[in-house]
Amino acid sequence: MTVRARFMGSLRSLSGKELLTLNLLKSMPLKQVLQKIADEAPKLKQVFGGSQQAKLGTSMLILVNGKEISVLEGLETTIKKDDELVFVPVLHGG
Repeated sequence: MTVRARFMGSLRSLSGKELLTLNLLKSMPLKQVLQKIADEAPKLKQVFGGSQQAKLGTSMLILVNGKEISVLEGLETTIKKDDELVFVPVLHGG
């Protein structure tokens, strides 16, 4: 089962690529897919890994097939065959 992950902005620099194709054995929650992405692109571990996942909603937009995960099931959104994930960093300032 193939899933595509596309990285924008600074996340592209951290991942070292614009597009990462993952081969997954089965459908799984987004939070597990994030771990697999971090395994493929270790520099993203600091962003996607472990306890940092709770902060993802404030540091980036995550889209699954063009829909932001907050209107889906958040990190529990099931990722299926041929889904496309897009990760867009959010800048904060004042």
